[in-house]
Amino acid sequence: MESDKYIVGHDDILLVTGATGFIGTKVVENLLEQGFRRIRCFVRASSDPSKVEALRAMGHDGAQVEVFQGNLLMREDCRVAVRGASIIFHLAVGGGSRSFPDAFMNSVVTTRNLLEAVASSKSLKRFVNISSFAVYSNREKSRRRLLDETCPVEKEAALRSDAYCFAKVGQDEIVKEYCEKFGIPFVMVRPGYVYGPGHDAITSRVGIDTFGIFLHLGGSNSVPFTYVDNCAEAIVLAGLQKDGVDGEVFNVVDDDLPSSRQFLRLYKKNVTHFSSLYLPHFVSYTLCFLWEKYSVWSNGQLEPTFNRRKWHAVWKKTYYSNEKLKTRLGWTPKVPTAEGFRRYFAACRTVEERHA
Repeated sequence: MESDKYIVGHDDILLVTGATGFIGTKVVENLLEQGFRRIRCFVRASSDPSKVEALRAMGHDGAQVEVFQGNLLMREDCRVAVRGASIIFHLAVGGGSRSFPDAFMNSVVTTRNLLEAVASSKSLKRFVNISSFAVYSNREKSRRRLLDETCPVEKEAALRSDAYCFAKVGQDEIVKEYCEKFGIPFVMVRPGYVYGPGHDAITSRVGIDTFGIFLHLGGSNSVPFTYVDNCAEAIVLAGLQKDGVDGEVFNVVDDDLPSSRQFLRLYKKNVTHFSSLYLPHFVSYTLCFLWEKYSVWSNGQLEPTFNRRKWHAVWKKTYYSNEKLKTRLGWTPKVPTAEGFRRYFAACRTVEERHA
């Protein structure tokens, strides 16, 4: 029986861009588990064939998983892909490029193409834009150390010297602009740091190993972790909920968030031990300030990779809330943090052993 709380029926077409990605595959899986039978997966022609085949294999009991190979930079591909779609879950990202033009092209331009393709659509009921915590400036907040959906985003994102942040801020802006212009219902979902098997890197919110030793910068800060399955379910709920979500922003973080220090201790105990050096917050802030100033003084010979805007966004003492997600969408993290870490650490150990 189809739930009357959903905006679409189980036989409507649901489009997922970035479907072979870390989160995208889990979104497809979650939609199938909830009984949706017509899922169209937009993937790049260069996508890993094994991931594409895995998507096709997800279809069962009459469910159709259509794999559409294309390029979001091509407007015709976008027009064909969105045809008949009732909800678009837009998870495609521009990869890990440090190039600002590449990041802009593969996040902002691709999103614009997709929105232009649906502007005249009679079938689309919601556009779900997957944003990121990276867009928040974490400065000038009304509620001091708490970061929630009311907090300001970066107004001058280029000054953070982070191509991903720059592209995501631009993507959010164009979604708001086009959706308001063309009357497209939309919702923004902003995950914290999404982790799980298959994503074994330690987030920079904990520290960095750029200088030959792991610099622990997070200290007692909470880390906004969300396990990939929990994140995918939040995205699906934001897309399906019938009432009270259009135009809203939802942050996604799990319960029982560990501090950076607690997480690093658990990682060393359960995966592999390595040396690390803790830098107190006043030291890391000072170093970011000096790096930023030297970059200006040297006329850009040293890129301002570390700067005060980045410090505020990543290493400033901050707490996080998932209250809106719970109260408005009825979401709860089905995978507890302890279990999520158990699965994550086991996968990381396997990677370590393979490289040993």
